[in-house]
Amino acid sequence: MNQNNRNTLPKTRDLPMPAVVQQSYGLSEQSWKVLTEVTFPTAKTPEAILMALDYCKARKLDIFKKPVHIVPMWSAALGRNVETVWPSIMEIQTTASRTGVWAGMDRPVWGPDITKTFTGRYKDDNEQWQESSVTVTFPEWVAVTVYRIVGGKRCAFTEEVYWLEAYSTAGGKNSQVPTAIWIKRPKGQLAKCGKAASLRAAFPEECGYAAEEMDGKTLDDIQDGTVIDGEATVWDSDAGDRFADSPEHIPQVIDVSQIHPKVQKAVAELVRRTTAAGAWKAAYDYANQKFKGIDLTFALAELDKVSEVDPRATSALGKTDSAGMPPLSAKDMAMNQARQTLGHAA
Repeated sequence: MNQNNRNTLPKTRDLPMPAVVQQSYGLSEQSWKVLTEVTFPTAKTPEAILMALDYCKARKLDIFKKPVHIVPMWSAALGRNVETVWPSIMEIQTTASRTGVWAGMDRPVWGPDITKTFTGRYKDDNEQWQESSVTVTFPEWVAVTVYRIVGGKRCAFTEEVYWLEAYSTAGGKNSQVPTAIWIKRPKGQLAKCGKAASLRAAFPEECGYAAEEMDGKTLDDIQDGTVIDGEATVWDSDAGDRFADSPEHIPQVIDVSQIHPKVQKAVAELVRRTTAAGAWKAAYDYANQKFKGIDLTFALAELDKVSEVDPRATSALGKTDSAGMPPLSAKDMAMNQARQTLGHAA
């Protein structure tokens, strides 16, 4: 059989419909065919689609609108890929919207373009390793601002995501070659990751990671907290509801080895800016919005150390109205200016 004939043969799927699909979800065989051939054409097992059905049933979502994706992730423990279910960026936006306090999102702000050649191995459709070399032009980073109503005020949450730290590889952690979609849509895919990161910052209890972020990652990345440039943190415990309504925080001894260096750096910058501005009430509010779990405990403890010796802290913490966030860095100011320019141009 020649190559042309092989390419024109219709592709078929052989994923038998489990009896539970009709019994528990009320789906017909035709609906199952749509799920296997259209909605989730790359799913390899019926169990993966059942997981997606369970997710959508619990969240009251229409699975045919594809609010979730089935993402194969490498498991070192099992020595093979495992099919996992992750929400799409649209599902994360839906989750934020359902809170009733989502107050919009700005257009992405882009970093400078970079051109880089990736050479190495990738896995083809038959799971065979192939050698490849591809040149891609992509933005160095993207920053998306998400707004949430906090205490009656519209507050901005901005996260930066770097392309080289977020892109999906065509062979998991053993490959440096981007997947076809990241080659075809280098800005579009990064924008999705940027939106997800900022939505997660604004809604840490409601929003998690998006499928676009997890594609090409491994299950080990989740377990050791290194998803997306090590910015994810595995919460070992819950620090409780220590909100900044009261200035009295009990200083705690924290094992710094449990705190990711990225978090330590962010907290140190927060303390530095707050000390310079004296905006302690705003700093505690910001910490409660930005961090959670042991990271929140660490941030509050670091603020406690400095606020105890700053005479401005007592009066600032006693105010019901915060004086605003500590001054923006030069980079933050540049990003704000870029957003304003985009707003005027729209």
